[in-house]
Amino acid sequence: MTKIAVLGAGSWGTVLGSMLADKGNEIVLYGNNEEVNQEINEHHTNELYMKNWSVNETATATGDLNKALDGAEVILFVLPTQAIRIVAKQVGQILTETGRKPLIVTATKGIEPGTKKLISEILTEEIYPNDTDKIVAISGPSHAESVAQKDLTAISCASTSKTNAERVQEMFSNDYFRLYTNSDLVGVEVAGAVKNVIAIAAGILVGKHYGDDAKAALMTRGLAEITRLGVNYFGADPMTFSGLSGIGDLIVTCTSVNSRNWRCGKQLGEGKSLDYVLHNMGQVVEGATTVKAVHELCQEKQIDMPISEAIYRVLYENSNVDAEITKMMGRSPKQEIRL
Repeated sequence: MTKIAVLGAGSWGTVLGSMLADKGNEIVLYGNNEEVNQEINEHHTNELYMKNWSVNETATATGDLNKALDGAEVILFVLPTQAIRIVAKQVGQILTETGRKPLIVTATKGIEPGTKKLISEILTEEIYPNDTDKIVAISGPSHAESVAQKDLTAISCASTSKTNAERVQEMFSNDYFRLYTNSDLVGVEVAGAVKNVIAIAAGILVGKHYGDDAKAALMTRGLAEITRLGVNYFGADPMTFSGLSGIGDLIVTCTSVNSRNWRCGKQLGEGKSLDYVLHNMGQVVEGATTVKAVHELCQEKQIDMPISEAIYRVLYENSNVDAEITKMMGRSPKQEIRL
């Protein structure tokens, strides 16, 4: 039995924690909502994030980070990007005091505005300086709601350490959840983060009543932007973006009502304000944060990402959606295949 501390008791944390408990692991969920923690412990449910679904009865929840980490061999981060550095710093302090060096796994998809750093870079800085081999990222076409219903799911499992990637692959895989290892940690993370921005754009098109052609064009050109950023700035392997964490995750996030980013975009396309959408979403819309970091990178490094830049202007500069679409379709002719 392996003790796994799951940091984040939202939909993904609860579902992954329960799935790992099903395999006989000792699971402790850490969250700052004491009502959710109590509900998980007493009723084995989490109605705030996963309605009409039961959590494995052996999984427990706590608001005490020290208790969650005590004896943990693996720490799974399933927190919003904006909370990663804060909690990682606390984790680093606790591990330094105890001398323990558990494996770190992240299921968070984002880029930190300001620093423009990926989640693995933040975790390395705050927990294991200069040791990226201890970090593993899982990412790919999946929604918590689908995994909770045991839909057939395949995702990427990435690390600079083949041994650690294979360890996580074995730990998470079951008869409905399959992981493929990948050595391109940064590529997998870039793909997982920026697809959320493109998903907002996909939702906007639906909200504006555009059809299949528009959605196909958006996803294809969105993938080109993600690849361009990943290869030119982060040094990623271009093949990664043709895989599960690239085109696979982009497809599911741009087409599913389970995607918070897609739902956010759809409401924006229908004319609702960003403040209204974010206030009523109930959960974090990662793309709305990641697009700030993408915008900073585009400005700093002159990376051509017109869709992402348009979404930034719509979200944070009050630009008109129709005007942005007109502007994009009227851009000067380009060659399709380029980096």
